[in-house]
Amino acid sequence: MELAAEIAAKSPLALVGTKEMLNYARDHTVTDGLNYVATWNAAMLSGADLMEAFTARQQKREPAYGDLLADRDVG
Repeated sequence: MELAAEIAAKSPLALVGTKEMLNYARDHTVTDGLNYVATWNAAMLSGADLMEAFTARQQKREPAYGDLLADRDVG
């Protein structure tokens, strides 16, 4: 439960990206996997999540990330 809580406290976009990278790497070469990670990171890094992570660290508090689907039309 401790590990699950630690993982759940991370950026939702980072968690989705990590899962995507692990699934991709399982069926591809190391080189292909690294290229995919580089492409994903270039396209998907969230400025808001990065800012929150740095601000929270500076203020010595836990980050509070937004809902991954908050800005998307899911209906």
